[in-house]
Amino acid sequence: MTASPTVRRRRIARELRHLRERSGMTLDVAARQLDMSKSNLSRIENAQIGIKPRDVRAALALYQVTGADAEALIEIARGAQQRGWWQNYSDVLPEWFEFYVGLEAEAASLRTYEAEAVPGLLQTEAYARAIYRLTAGEERIERKVAARLRRQDVLHRENPVELSVVLNEAVLLRPVGEPAAMAEQLAHIHHVAQLPNVTVQVLPFAAGGHPAMTTPYVILGFSDDADASVVYLDNLTMGLALEEADHVRGYSLLHEKLCRMALSPADSLTRLEEASRNFA
Repeated sequence: MTASPTVRRRRIARELRHLRERSGMTLDVAARQLDMSKSNLSRIENAQIGIKPRDVRAALALYQVTGADAEALIEIARGAQQRGWWQNYSDVLPEWFEFYVGLEAEAASLRTYEAEAVPGLLQTEAYARAIYRLTAGEERIERKVAARLRRQDVLHRENPVELSVVLNEAVLLRPVGEPAAMAEQLAHIHHVAQLPNVTVQVLPFAAGGHPAMTTPYVILGFSDDADASVVYLDNLTMGLALEEADHVRGYSLLHEKLCRMALSPADSLTRLEEASRNFA
């Protein structure tokens, strides 16, 4: 599994915030001692910016953390300095979405609900291109499509991500691109859904109203207990990561409810086959 610098940065941020609070220091006091601005230290503790290993060492000394514990955190900080593959696409990936991709690259599990579009991890090249034409125009479209397809490596790597997808039935029926491309897209979902690490369920119109009607989401889980789960929400211009345990618990319960309301995985495969005939 990849050692995502984004995940490492997030862990360092959480550890430094915890250590500062345990020491009883305010942001003001700690920032002055570390010879940095309060705003910079706050951004470091919120994983908005990175921190160099030497500055981590200084912070750990301030918080009286030494020995093996300090060296382990400094090594994590070194890992956070590495470049992820997605940083090569910074010309087409907004900074707020780069953060998500960095988390996705090391996630052990992803649980998601989509109301209108096929999730990026399940999109074909033609469908992705059509989506970008509709939402962002032609500018650098091939770079954007390439980045989206590269993200799908998490499904096929050694120790692949466990993916649970609930799709609103509208996703299967709304034509995006040419009919042949839509038929190919539905066939692709049908194929990927049969991987042992992927579960796709269709939420049918017959299920009626449901608690996620206004909120597509992704819940990311990680294999290391030191990396807490996170809920990610986004739209055209911004993303929001919810890390508080109550948020994660609430969305996890929501996902469980949607899975119960949705068709079974086997019946969902049948529904995908039926829907694909609309575009034959």
